[in-house]
Amino acid sequence: MNYRFPIRVYYEDTDAAGIVYYANYFRFMERARTEWLRAMGFEQDALRRDHGIVFVVRSAAADYRAPAVFNDLLWVTGELVEHSRTAMTIGQDVYRQEDDRLLCKGKVGIVCVDIETFRPKPIPAAILEKIKNAE
Repeated sequence: MNYRFPIRVYYEDTDAAGIVYYANYFRFMERARTEWLRAMGFEQDALRRDHGIVFVVRSAAADYRAPAVFNDLLWVTGELVEHSRTAMTIGQDVYRQEDDRLLCKGKVGIVCVDIETFRPKPIPAAILEKIKNAE
């Protein structure tokens, strides 16, 4: 599944040079991952309440290719790269909608953990099944 989530760059997202501050790309990616799960029918608060799990970031990497600026419309993608019983790696890229230019190439490692112990816990079968079918 290659999910696309639209984001508009606001003034608050930019630095003194008028370009998107590098760390904000990770915020954009977080929003897209949340919407990616939602699009598959999984709300994170329900996963916490009903399954006692949360997804936490264990690693994040970004390769910045070109700057985004105030008022740009962006696409932030989400695509499953690999998974195990307890973890997923999500490829997340950021494109400018206007010209489809790749601005940032990202990869985020996510681990499913028990909300009480914060130890790894298997990803619920329904989620893994939906992810596998979306590949």
